[in-house]
Amino acid sequence: MSEVSGKVVIITGASSGLGEATAKMLAGKGAKLVLGARREERLRKLVDDIESSGGVATYKTVDVTKKEEVQALADAAIEAYGRIDVLVNNAGLMPLAPLDELKVEEWEQMIDVNIKGVMYGVAAVLKPMREQESGHIINLSSVAGHVVFPGATVYCATKFAVKAISEGIRKESNGQIRSTNISPGAVATELTDHISHKDSKQMADDMYDDAIDADAIARAVTFAIEQPGDVDINEMIIRPTNQEL
Repeated sequence: MSEVSGKVVIITGASSGLGEATAKMLAGKGAKLVLGARREERLRKLVDDIESSGGVATYKTVDVTKKEEVQALADAAIEAYGRIDVLVNNAGLMPLAPLDELKVEEWEQMIDVNIKGVMYGVAAVLKPMREQESGHIINLSSVAGHVVFPGATVYCATKFAVKAISEGIRKESNGQIRSTNISPGAVATELTDHISHKDSKQMADDMYDDAIDADAIARAVTFAIEQPGDVDINEMIIRPTNQEL
């Protein structure tokens, strides 16, 4: 039996991209899923698709910038399945632009989603994981959490923060909570769709010409979860073979 089978997994940002691909893969291996995102219609369709294939899933609309909504997502997992085994902190956004453009609202949005959203997820699952003396928090950082590049300073800062949070969870885990930081490179998702700065959008589109499929990250998440309880996969960087950054 797979180590994934029967585990209760919360996924944020589950309505598309990495979240959707991960949900489908984990469902196929017998996980019980609690899916969160803002777009209810997409969540409902995803749950229908999973259930029609014999999987187990439920959903709750959630804006990860709202602490109470993230808490409600965790509460829904406890109510439905009685425990939380894994949190996949996947929700994130990447509106790139040079600092001189002073897109302060976009800076704030990235901080709210990419950092505070991750921390709200941690806050929502930490107590139940402590009570059951086991758990696994998987955070989606980025190659931009390892190197800073022009036009992405604030985005990089948020993803460096995610990497630091992941390591902090590991060091404070007391042997109870596994921590995995996954840093994708260019992956075919909606991440570049909301870049408002023309030159930055072109830079991102050029980088994403050779983007790999979201299933590559879903496999990485699955691999981390599949390990025996005494094995903690702390760090993975996954990028297209020919990506330099």
